[in-house]
Amino acid sequence: MKSAPTINDVMRATGVQFGTSGIRGLVDALTDAHCFAYAYAFLEHIAPGAECVAIGHDLRPSSPRIAAACVAAAERRGCRVLYAGVLPTPALAWYAQEHAIPAIMVTGSHIPFDRNGLKFYRADGEICKADEQVILAASAVDAQGDASRPLPPLDPAIVDAYAQRYIQAFQAFGHQSLQGLRVGFYQHSSAGRDIFSDILSQLGVDVVPLGRTETFVPIDTEAVSEEDRALALEWAGAGQFDAIISTDGDADRPLISDEHGNWLRGDVVGILCAQALGIAQVVAPVNCISSIEACKHFSTVLRTRIGSPYVIDGMQRLRAEDGPLAGFEANGGFLLGSPVAVGGAPLKALPTRDALLPILALLRLSLLTKKKLSAIAAALPKRFSASDRIAGFATVRSAALVAAMKKDAALALKILLPQATSIVSTNTVDGVRVEFDGGDIVHVRPSGNAPEFRCIAESSSAVRASELCQQCLQRVATLPPDFWSGLGCA
Repeated sequence: MKSAPTINDVMRATGVQFGTSGIRGLVDALTDAHCFAYAYAFLEHIAPGAECVAIGHDLRPSSPRIAAACVAAAERRGCRVLYAGVLPTPALAWYAQEHAIPAIMVTGSHIPFDRNGLKFYRADGEICKADEQVILAASAVDAQGDASRPLPPLDPAIVDAYAQRYIQAFQAFGHQSLQGLRVGFYQHSSAGRDIFSDILSQLGVDVVPLGRTETFVPIDTEAVSEEDRALALEWAGAGQFDAIISTDGDADRPLISDEHGNWLRGDVVGILCAQALGIAQVVAPVNCISSIEACKHFSTVLRTRIGSPYVIDGMQRLRAEDGPLAGFEANGGFLLGSPVAVGGAPLKALPTRDALLPILALLRLSLLTKKKLSAIAAALPKRFSASDRIAGFATVRSAALVAAMKKDAALALKILLPQATSIVSTNTVDGVRVEFDGGDIVHVRPSGNAPEFRCIAESSSAVRASELCQQCLQRVATLPPDFWSGLGCA
């Protein structure tokens, strides 16, 4: 008798997979039956015995349908559903954490609207990579038509709890503690566009809505498009803003510009937020800029693989008694790993990506220091980074090349920066990241959720960083067939 397919079997057959943070796949592959099976496996094996689950989603056209499938799975498991509707991922995570219940967020984050995904939260926080393996090994339960049920009534308490978290903390500085700031909010299709505007307004910010749309816009906070760069410059020139803010689709990653409309790098935002909150220990993936160490602000800097689950694991390895700790990523995701005091008021830990905390922290820092964001960012050590990828690049080739460079320093030198005379240090925690004499850094890795070969380069100038990145990718793209044959992946 043939055994029932596992979740891993289903995902392999459809191209759906766990990425750096949650399940991702094409909407057509995320059928009602399959999403039912994913949610059921999570509740059965990661949150067994749960009597209640919170479920929310972003503004993608496919998200309500997928959420309905997850609701059906919860009901099959006998779980009461708290339906949050459209909200930021961190708002759902905060409510789940405070009420010790699991949660499911339907979101594809920054990827195009023809794709979507699921993020899972245990009662004690975001699932880890070990949890993913448990889900993959689970049997794929048949939806049997249950996924067509309508969504439950909306529960406004979930969003309200998140708003109060920040209003109470930042009003400790005084009522309307951000009074006097004028901020443009590029709202597009962000799941946080309404709640963020409301919170900022209650704290005294003059919020000017910009670029709101009912069509889903995939904003990538790590690879900002030229169009979005031009928009920010145009808005800044016309609006006299202290900052322009935005987020990705599910509002867990911020995008913040200075008063001139120059978007700040996500890891620069992370450094500044950590400084503003008095963080002593920092966890950051290897693709974050080396200004983290060079600024000399943090007692501990722990580098991890790329992805929020690895950052969370890194924070769990540190001790809160050695000082407040946080994690952040190159995409701007900021994760608060221990309680901090904001204006004398306690702010509990929230170890998941949260776009609102960096926005509030940087605005408050600007008021407190009486400096513009451009000046605050300019005070950091001058390091510049550039990233790009070769699309449609076979994953087997990416993996083979990286594995070969890990074993052969001469090959790494040839591929990454052949004109360098020596290698200062090598980090292989995620791909190959090499620092060369003179301070140049080149980091290559296979994509975690697409057939792409990625490169991140860092140097003392933006032009140099871009050149390093493009030249490295060009060398990889033109490697001859016999080279790949030698690696066993012709």
